[in-house]
Amino acid sequence: ARWVQRSEVGADARFFGLGGRAAGPRLADGTYRLWNSDPGGSFAPGDDPLYLTMPVQLVVADAGTHLVFHDNSWDGSVTLREGEEGAGSGHDRPGTTELRVDGGPLRCWVVVGTPARVLHAWAGLTGAPAVPPAWALGYQHARWGFGSATEVRRVVAGYQERGLPLGAVHLDIDHYDAHQVFTVDRVNFPELPALADELRAQGTRLVSIVDPAVKAEPGNALFDSGRAEDAFVRDARRRIVRGVVWPGESVYPDFTAPHVRAWWGRQYAERLGQGFSGFWHDMNEPVSFAAFGDPSLPRSARHALDGRGGDHREAHNVYGLCMARAAYEGLCELRPQERPFLFSRSGWAGLQRYGGTWSGDVETSWAGLRASLALVLGLGLCGIPYSGPDVGGFSGRPPAELYLRWFQLGAWLPLFRTHSAMNAGRREPWVYGDEVLAHARAALEERRRLHPYFVTLSQLASRTGAPYVRPLWWSAPEDRALRDCDDAFLLGDALLVAPVFEPGADRRAVRLPRGRWYDTVGERAYDGPGQVLLDAPPSRVPVLARAGTVVPVRGEDGELELEVWAPLRGRTGGGLVVRDPGDGWERAEVERYVTRWKNDRVMVVRETDAGVEEVTERVRVRGV
Repeated sequence: ARWVQRSEVGADARFFGLGGRAAGPRLADGTYRLWNSDPGGSFAPGDDPLYLTMPVQLVVADAGTHLVFHDNSWDGSVTLREGEEGAGSGHDRPGTTELRVDGGPLRCWVVVGTPARVLHAWAGLTGAPAVPPAWALGYQHARWGFGSATEVRRVVAGYQERGLPLGAVHLDIDHYDAHQVFTVDRVNFPELPALADELRAQGTRLVSIVDPAVKAEPGNALFDSGRAEDAFVRDARRRIVRGVVWPGESVYPDFTAPHVRAWWGRQYAERLGQGFSGFWHDMNEPVSFAAFGDPSLPRSARHALDGRGGDHREAHNVYGLCMARAAYEGLCELRPQERPFLFSRSGWAGLQRYGGTWSGDVETSWAGLRASLALVLGLGLCGIPYSGPDVGGFSGRPPAELYLRWFQLGAWLPLFRTHSAMNAGRREPWVYGDEVLAHARAALEERRRLHPYFVTLSQLASRTGAPYVRPLWWSAPEDRALRDCDDAFLLGDALLVAPVFEPGADRRAVRLPRGRWYDTVGERAYDGPGQVLLDAPPSRVPVLARAGTVVPVRGEDGELELEVWAPLRGRTGGGLVVRDPGDGWERAEVERYVTRWKNDRVMVVRETDAGVEEVTERVRVRGV
């Protein structure tokens, strides 16, 4: 290592963060590498590193919460060791963290405060999270292996015939011409713009995969254009670096150069012309199947690094981040009236400025299901609030129970998307039988009902940096029992979701933060802190609402309603609502509501700068 930094923390401290870690969200003792990596197949909780690492640690202890960011993208590792409190007259052993980095500067930022203040400051430092369009907060279906426009239509028709909402369909590399980016297989996907228009008229958008590798073949328009722009990564002798990816022998744009980002951004005009509304970036760690030592570019490969110059040791971890920037800025130029929608498998600190991410190729297993939540929680604590897993796992065939429990988890996560590999079976809910279909329908209907709440959370994340999905200790980091809880989460301030992670389970223990909580099905009240045992039948997972909160929901007529959970008598509650401002750049107003008891009724008013106003929306009071 070029340099090493060691530090100590309190004996009670717990570690979180470091990007997407399948074994999280609380990081156990061990060494974690800082090198974005494709595991080369499906991953499980023990696999590390994965696609999106970053030197961002969140440390939570009785004394407070702090975030540490080492502004250095070189290869490195972080070794964590939790402390131990002495018993009786024994001495405490502090926790330790050791960072080893292969080069670059020792430049460190430390942010101290409550978790909410820390994430707000982090967003101020690295950029406000991009707000996805409202349709991207609905359910989305992806598959590697649709194979044809006919199959896409067949799957979409299946959702429509069964009355299931579907916000988007994602096309994988099989819709390309011979796997070449920014092309279309015109035999199997003829008239793709017409398909996109047809689906959009039915309320379903098309999303395209985009890989960075360009087929190295003279006559390939993109290759020839890139050579003319001097866009591709070269070695120290100025030769273009080549690797092997899906199209065969390929070259790689150097996204660390401004002129290359501008050139790449212009290529999205072809995708927009095909009717795509969003984009998911894959294979951008970057990956090469050639034996370079590890499945990426040679470390000696040269990069512009925005004029400074350097090699792949420094550029590797920011390659996906710079690709996302190129796409985002290009889309803003091409469609200035619309907010871009993209998410990226790889990235680094600040990715949230351009979009979100997803789990990558998570293993189809109960362990993979648990890893899915760990990744979303950990990434949210690193400032990336919009993420989600491949529901059902990527490369296996989930049994019906596992698929259902994964689907029920996904319904409460920001990015709710089923996806699978070519030979991993189908992910449509009806494939798993009538019972699974009925329960999946209930999850989809609840997601649609809560759509205004997800819109609100997305808008608040952009303003405050607070993730949609939060650990149970978010508002009470001093609660040690909550710090050790990794099998439930808060969705915003209002809801607590307790997924099912064990086969055959029909009940589960749920740890509650302080305050009163209502079971959202039976409306029974429970008081925290403490642990309760709740029913978890196949039809649902336990979800509880915090007393006093106001949750915006979609009414039966499609209009916004306010769902109010009764506060404790003698106390007030409230909530924030941000309405969907459309897919443009308009900044919506944050509405503040307050709840309280008056005589034997729960009253709800809206607070504004001008004073208190009556509520005009339909209000439904629950928990009384």
